[in-house]
Amino acid sequence: MPTPRAFIIGSGPNGLSAAIVLARAGFRTTVFEQSDTLGGGCRSITRQGLTIDTCAAIHPTALASPFFQSLDLPISYAQPDIPLAHPLSDGDGLTLHRDITHMPRSWQRIFRPLTSHIDAVTSLTFNRRNTHLPTTIHFARHAATPASRYNPLFQGIAAHAFTRLDTPGSSAVGLALGTYAHTVGWPVIVGGSGALTAALVEASTRAGSGVQFTTSTRITSLRDLDAHPQRDVVILNTTPRFAADFLATSQQPRRIAKRYRRFRHGPAAYRIDIALRGDIPWLYDDARRAGTIHLGDPVATENDIAARKLPDLPFTLVGQQYLADPTRSTGNLNPIWAYAHVPAGYRGDVTSHILTHIEHHAPGFHDQIEQVWSRSVQQLEDDNPNYSGGDIAGGANTLRQLVARPRLRTPYDTGVPGVYLASASTPPGGGVHGMAGYHAARRALELYG
Repeated sequence: MPTPRAFIIGSGPNGLSAAIVLARAGFRTTVFEQSDTLGGGCRSITRQGLTIDTCAAIHPTALASPFFQSLDLPISYAQPDIPLAHPLSDGDGLTLHRDITHMPRSWQRIFRPLTSHIDAVTSLTFNRRNTHLPTTIHFARHAATPASRYNPLFQGIAAHAFTRLDTPGSSAVGLALGTYAHTVGWPVIVGGSGALTAALVEASTRAGSGVQFTTSTRITSLRDLDAHPQRDVVILNTTPRFAADFLATSQQPRRIAKRYRRFRHGPAAYRIDIALRGDIPWLYDDARRAGTIHLGDPVATENDIAARKLPDLPFTLVGQQYLADPTRSTGNLNPIWAYAHVPAGYRGDVTSHILTHIEHHAPGFHDQIEQVWSRSVQQLEDDNPNYSGGDIAGGANTLRQLVARPRLRTPYDTGVPGVYLASASTPPGGGVHGMAGYHAARRALELYG
C-alpha cells in the first residue's frame, strides 16, 4: 500500500501545525508557500539592526495553545512588567495587571471564575468543549453582553476582534484575552515571532519522515496539484473565498461554495513600524512599563470604522515588545510596532493619524523618531492574501461567525473529499495557536482512516 500523501497550502502556524499532525501519522507531506519565507503572519525581519515582527507580535494564545504546548518547542517567552495600559486624554489611564488581585472588584467578579478554571476556558475557546458547566455558563453570559457595557479597559481588549462593541457576542474575544492576561500573560517570543515559525518548521522535519517545503510557489487551483495524482489529503490555510475558487473545478456542493463566498471579512489594519531613540515618553506612567498600549475610544471609533468612516484618532494598538525582550533593540534604538483600525479596503495613508495619536499621549515622541516604515491596507493583503481587504483577524467576528465559522457543522470540511479548510476563518479563529490546523488535520485522519 503506497504511503499516503498530504499537501498543505500556506505555511502559517495553522498550516505548519497540520503538517506536523499528518507527518506524525505517516503521511508524506508537502507544504506550499507563495512567499519566499515561511510563517504567514508569524514572521520577523531585521531593519537597522532592529527585530521587527511582520504581524503577530503578542502571544497569549501561543503560550495557551494545547497543541503548541504538547510539542515542547525550544522557544522562550518573555513577559512585560504590565501586559496592557490604556492612557486616557487627561494623562491618567487604566492598567491591566497580570495579578488579578490588583484589579477592581468589578473586574474580579468577571474574571476570577474564569482564571480559577483556566483549563475549562482553554478547552472552551480552543476545542469548543464544555468541561466545566459553571465556567461555560459564566463565560457565555458575559460573552453575550455587548462590550460597550463594560469599562474602556475591557472595551479595548474586546476591540482586538475588529468588531462593533455594542452588539451581542462582542465581549467573547475580550473575555478570552483577559483571562489569558491573568494566567499565561501577554508574552512576546524572545528573538521575534519568527522564532516560533522556525521551531515549528524544525518540529515538522522531525515528524514521521519529515515535511517538505516549497516556497515562492502560488497554488491557486486543485488543478495546480495535477502533477501529484496521489493526493489523499489537501489542507487549505486560506480564506473561505480562496477555498471556493480553489475548488471551483471540483464537485464542491453548491450550498457550501455559496457559504464560502458569502463569508464576511472585517475591518482592516494599517500598520507602521518605528525606529525610536529611547522610550516613548508616555504621560501615563504605567504605559512606560506595558508591552501593549491601547489608544482611543474603542466603542465610538469601532462604530465609525464599521460605517466605513475613518476617525481622526482611530483605535490604535502600540507594541513595546523590546521592554520584555531587549534583544530586539540595538543600542538606544528601539522598535515600536503599531497599527490602527481602519475601514476594510481603506486606500488612504494613516501614518500621520497613528503618530499624532501617540504624540497626544506622549508629548515629545515625534522628536525621538529615527525612521518610520508604513504598510498600507493593500500592502498587507499583497503580502498575505489571507488578509482580505486588510482583515488580519480572518473574518468578521459577528455573533453568527463566532458560532458558524465559516459553517456551523464540520467547519473544516469543504464538501470535497480529502480537502479541508484550516485557517483563522475556522474555529477557534484568529491568533497564533495552530489549533485550526490541528483540528483540520485530525478531521482528515478521522475520515481517511
